[in-house]
Amino acid sequence: MYEKIVEAANRLEGIAHKTPVHTSTLLNELTGNQMFLKCENFQRMGAFKFRGAYNAISSLPKASQNKGVIAYSSGNHAMATALTCKILGIPATVVMPDDAPQVKAAAVKDYGATIIRYNRKTESREEKAQDLIDEFGYTLIPPFNAEPIVAGQGTVAKELIEEVGELDYLLVPCGGGGLISGCAIAAKQLSPQCKVIGVEPVVSNDATKSFKAGELQTIEAPNSIADGLNTPSLGKITFSFIQKHVDDFITVSEEEIKAAMYFLWTRLKLVVEPSGAVALAAYQKLSVKNKRAGVVLSGGNVDVRKAGDLFKDITD
Repeated sequence: MYEKIVEAANRLEGIAHKTPVHTSTLLNELTGNQMFLKCENFQRMGAFKFRGAYNAISSLPKASQNKGVIAYSSGNHAMATALTCKILGIPATVVMPDDAPQVKAAAVKDYGATIIRYNRKTESREEKAQDLIDEFGYTLIPPFNAEPIVAGQGTVAKELIEEVGELDYLLVPCGGGGLISGCAIAAKQLSPQCKVIGVEPVVSNDATKSFKAGELQTIEAPNSIADGLNTPSLGKITFSFIQKHVDDFITVSEEEIKAAMYFLWTRLKLVVEPSGAVALAAYQKLSVKNKRAGVVLSGGNVDVRKAGDLFKDITD
């Protein structure tokens, strides 16, 4: 599978941003480790999702591209699909829940995609997308459970390790598992001793449960502030990769996510969304010292008008 990550990196060359790696003396002192923050909040459309979407859509046959693609997502995958299709001149339709963050829905619209709304409590996004596929012949671009998506997301860890060298640990947020699957495959190839740790909200911990049980687990209507990680279950493809390549999982509370996000905003001047802060929120639970640790900050698409509400109870 690593060769597909290399192919994705070549496909993304000159298209996706090679996002910066930030370091912080303060963070190193607080953790007792050398920390390397891979800032996917500076990726095109503001999140790592662009990598997978572009890799998947650009590699479709021309006939499929001409008919158009469809995706379902509450935000970042929707934006990634819409932007990719704008770049490539491909029609895009995105199925989004009624309660999707407004800042993300607005971006999808600005990129030129058609938005189809649904009620996540009473309707199935998969069924709604399938109805449109049956009617118009669109190609589905899944948010995580497909090898081209995993390969594109794996370029995050490939870039990080090629820039900073081998790592002892890599902390990666986990929703549907596309990002951690790709990153784990790349990390084990480029830094074989690296322990890859998935990080999830406690209230959305289906991957942690699946990892420990050895079989897929589902959570109905997960509702973390880290909305990008509110997937009810891993996919079969991503779970298989996780079982083979991921070493452990850590869960974090909503308050720990807020605190990590606040630290990134105020001390490092990095605007991340709650999902983007989740991996850093686990640093105190790593319980190691004098190690080299990578942390994936997965995205920065936050509604700044609402961010203050997340921080109002935090004291310095």
